[in-house]
Amino acid sequence: KRKFNQSFYLVINLTNIDLKKQEQKVDLYYTLPHGKGKNPKICALIDNELSSQAKGIFDKIILKEEFSSYANKKPILRRLSEDYDFFIAQANLMGQIASTFGKVLGPRNKMPSPKAGCVIPPTANLQAVKEKLQKAVHLETKNEPVLKASIGNELMKDEELVDNIHFIYNQLIHTLPQEKNNIKSFILKLSMGPAVKITDKGPIVKEKKIKEKVPKKEKKVKAKKWNQNHMYQKKKRKNLLQ
Repeated sequence: KRKFNQSFYLVINLTNIDLKKQEQKVDLYYTLPHGKGKNPKICALIDNELSSQAKGIFDKIILKEEFSSYANKKPILRRLSEDYDFFIAQANLMGQIASTFGKVLGPRNKMPSPKAGCVIPPTANLQAVKEKLQKAVHLETKNEPVLKASIGNELMKDEELVDNIHFIYNQLIHTLPQEKNNIKSFILKLSMGPAVKITDKGPIVKEKKIKEKVPKKEKKVKAKKWNQNHMYQKKKRKNLLQ
């Protein structure tokens, strides 16, 4: 137990996947049955048509007329990207959003994504968009065949966590080229806990190896011996050269 509410993370190691082939890469958004037990912070990049509806729904609203105050201000944009989990974009403003926010949000994978339902029309139901994003999970292979996702927290029931894991598994296998054969292993862990490998024979806990602490006196003795040996070898090489 920790002094905070830990999150559960699912790690899926893939095998026989060629990430050089675009069709074998994974970049998917799923809506979990029970959410993650934590509401994401959402920033809306919209125009006046949606401003009145957006108030009280999203954590921050940046109107089209305010975009210029963010242009070429990387420190402000970096803070913005760190403070919010999702960015909502009004579809007809995507060009301006890309030129103003893209250079910072893009590399951080925070640009509004149509796959996640973050690019919306001026007539969108914003409450429905928010509710969907509260349960959204993103699975993506970047530079390695590994998928990582938060699937809940300690306050949730075990049954809810299991449902979320089963949902991800059942959705994922149908998108992989060889389905179940592309999954090497499943690992579940808490924020500050050890990794637990889920197998057909039960869970296997992978404890972190703890290095033995060497007393300071012993460290000094070892360092002294190393220096003496180093100086002896140096002197020996010098004599041989002469």
